[in-house]
Amino acid sequence: MAIPASFALDAYARAAGVGAGAPAGQASGVKDGAGGFGDILKQALDEAVETAKASEHKIAATTSGREGNIVDVVTAVAEAEATLQTVVTVRDKVITAYQEIMRMPI
Repeated sequence: MAIPASFALDAYARAAGVGAGAPAGQASGVKDGAGGFGDILKQALDEAVETAKASEHKIAATTSGREGNIVDVVTAVAEAEATLQTVVTVRDKVITAYQEIMRMPI
């Protein structure tokens, strides 16, 4: 299944924590000198969970007959899928970096 570039870009932006008005290198919600990598990672994971929950709510609302717009459901599922793929990619990069650090000579 091909994922449109706009979904991937939205997922990457959410995963990176870059806000709409924030400079490209600055994560939204993180002040200069405050927080750290762990805080940014936690915020990105929280946003990924919220995206998945929103997708589940859209599916439940559509199947129960409260809402009838299938396009919104497909869009929400695609966004959740792109977000999950981003989280898995970041996880793989962190594991690879850890393994590289462990292979370094002392």
